[in-house]
Amino acid sequence: MNKLFYGDNLDIMRRFIPDESVDLCYIDPPFNSKRNYNQIYNNVGQEDTAQAQAFVDTWIWDDAAERGLAEIQTNPEQRYSLQTVYLMNGLEKTLGKGTLFAYIVSLTIRVNEIRRVLKSTGSFYLHCDPTSSHYIKIMLDSVFCSRGGDFLNEITWSYKRYTAVSKKFQRLHDIVFWYSKDKDYTFNEIRGEYGGKSGKMDSHYKQDEDGSWFRWQKRKGQEPYKIYLSEGRRIGDVWEIPIINASAKERLGYPTQKPEALLDRIIRASCNEDDTVLDAYSGCGTTVAVAHRLNRKWIGIDITYQSISLILKRLEDTYGKEIIDSLELSGVPKDLESARALALKKDDKTRKEFEKWAILTYSNNRAMINEKKGSDKGIDGRAFILTQSGASQEIIFSVKSGKAQVSDVRDLRGTVEREKAAGGILITLNQPTSHMLQEAKSAGFIENTPMQVSPEKIKIVTIEKILAGDRFNIPFAFDVVKSAKLDVKQSKQTNIFDDDETM
Repeated sequence: MNKLFYGDNLDIMRRFIPDESVDLCYIDPPFNSKRNYNQIYNNVGQEDTAQAQAFVDTWIWDDAAERGLAEIQTNPEQRYSLQTVYLMNGLEKTLGKGTLFAYIVSLTIRVNEIRRVLKSTGSFYLHCDPTSSHYIKIMLDSVFCSRGGDFLNEITWSYKRYTAVSKKFQRLHDIVFWYSKDKDYTFNEIRGEYGGKSGKMDSHYKQDEDGSWFRWQKRKGQEPYKIYLSEGRRIGDVWEIPIINASAKERLGYPTQKPEALLDRIIRASCNEDDTVLDAYSGCGTTVAVAHRLNRKWIGIDITYQSISLILKRLEDTYGKEIIDSLELSGVPKDLESARALALKKDDKTRKEFEKWAILTYSNNRAMINEKKGSDKGIDGRAFILTQSGASQEIIFSVKSGKAQVSDVRDLRGTVEREKAAGGILITLNQPTSHMLQEAKSAGFIENTPMQVSPEKIKIVTIEKILAGDRFNIPFAFDVVKSAKLDVKQSKQTNIFDDDETM
């Protein structure tokens, strides 16, 4: 069964993923860019493109970093190779206990766990950029090469985009490191398009009887054989694959979304059908979406519910609701106790995970999270509903994880009036008081909707009801997140090297 986990990937791998159970792992972790990344929503109303913080790529030396370093240095149960321990000791002296070292420590612990779950024939791909790649490379060597694995390639993902004015050469590539767990690993040769009968050729090529171009390939001690241009060329370690630009069909608005063609190549090369693919930093779910299309089993993990919500919507848009019913979804609150635990979560690196889960779950992943941290003016999320004329009206969400009061209902009512919205939803962890219910009822009803019964203008929804299956039932005007393409499986014959979306 395919699995999607919400939570810290280190904890999840240690608790739920057995030794040597994964054939291929690809990760696209934060790059230590010292930036905050925002998810882009569809344009709504007269506003510019709305955004919400997706994840923070800023690291600090904190208790988690201290615990991680102590684990590596004390090396319980010989979990780490001696080379990794020596390396961390050296980097501590070289880098000091700062942001870069905190990032490297966090990544080292997780990569070491990934090595554990890989089968002996498994492969590991790590996507990064030059920000910290030189440190990441020696760390990966210490984890894999010291225990019988191999460094196989430093793949350059080369892409085009608008050139920027700068006093240096513009970076137009990312780096993907490829390691094997053992000397015997899965590899399926990948060929790129090289032309057909009239394709590009050089002096080594001749024409066959039917006009097809070929060249002779020599084999030691054997008869030479023909290689046709129509068969394509062997792929090298520089991959020219277009980035996802603003008008690309697969663009979902996630800030670090990678093209499906990139993952298609990695998955085809390093595992076979029915093998298991792991992405421990799933983001918007490109790895799991491509793995599913290529008939691989998959495991996705992400620490933000915004990503989990986007992945669920992407899969449902592509394959229908059946796929959601068929996968195992873990880490998402299933009772009041786990909901309270999420609300009280201390290591909330992005922000307001409880609010995100509550709003996105109740709205069936059709709402948008408020874009700003701090001064949100009482607005935690927004959605847009249909009017009888086919236009849209705004609905405002407010979430209270503490003790809600009648003043919270009045505040939401005032916010709805100030924003000229159609109505508001107050989501509460605790049960509302009778005064709160009376205040909400006094606000009246939303008019001009295509529903037979007018919905309440101010509605109070408890987490208990959401856990029981209560969902937003007013028709949406549109999705605030771009929909994924329907039934990607039908595109198996699509040319994945198409450059139509190049900037």
